[in-house]
Amino acid sequence: MALKQISSNKCFGGLQKGFERVSVELNCKMKFAVYLPPKAETGKCPALYWLSGLICTEQSFISKSGYHQAASEHGLFVIAPDTSPHGCNAKGEDESWDFGTGAGFYADATEDPWKTNYRMYSYITEELPQLINANFPVDPQRTSIFGHSMGDQSKWKAYNATHLVKSYPGSQPGILTDQGKDDQFLLDEQLLPDNFIAACTERKIPVVFRLQEAHCNLHPQGSSDLPASASRVAEF
Repeated sequence: MALKQISSNKCFGGLQKGFERVSVELNCKMKFAVYLPPKAETGKCPALYWLSGLICTEQSFISKSGYHQAASEHGLFVIAPDTSPHGCNAKGEDESWDFGTGAGFYADATEDPWKTNYRMYSYITEELPQLINANFPVDPQRTSIFGHSMGDQSKWKAYNATHLVKSYPGSQPGILTDQGKDDQFLLDEQLLPDNFIAACTERKIPVVFRLQEAHCNLHPQGSSDLPASASRVAEF
């Protein structure tokens, strides 16, 4: 099935587009968003794939993050896929906010009733990049991936922050991490900041870890509008 364009808007000299296509891997229609930078009019450009978190769609990042100006200035394609199949009628897919619709976890299911449609790993790592490379002036040798929340792909494991710190060859940067102490993912041990702190400690990289009286807060270095309820500092 050919790509169906469903939206197109000018943005910082480029174009923010939305597309729909029946996925071979997922056996359903899938939407994804593509930002085409101005430089794509004259040659191939590098690409970033953004993986959104739980309950998000392909619209979440492009409408909330404000990334377009930076992508335009640096000549970057940004591809934002949906987070799961939709409307596949798999038993139980809409019973929980963190499993099924909106929560595909970028994994390939191996058991019924999920394995027919929930093949997000193969979709993200194989089908979608092939589709993008065939239809847009993307340089396939200059692609990378970023995101938040549920993305954890083994193909890109080397670019996980904890793994990057373990092999970081440069000077020692100062790292600040703010974590809301009431974040349910922290309480359920799905977030593992201690692993990152341990990796920094092993590499003698200074890190400040602050627990905030909130669900989640992010502060740039030097911000003081909210005091930390607790903090740990590893300095060398």
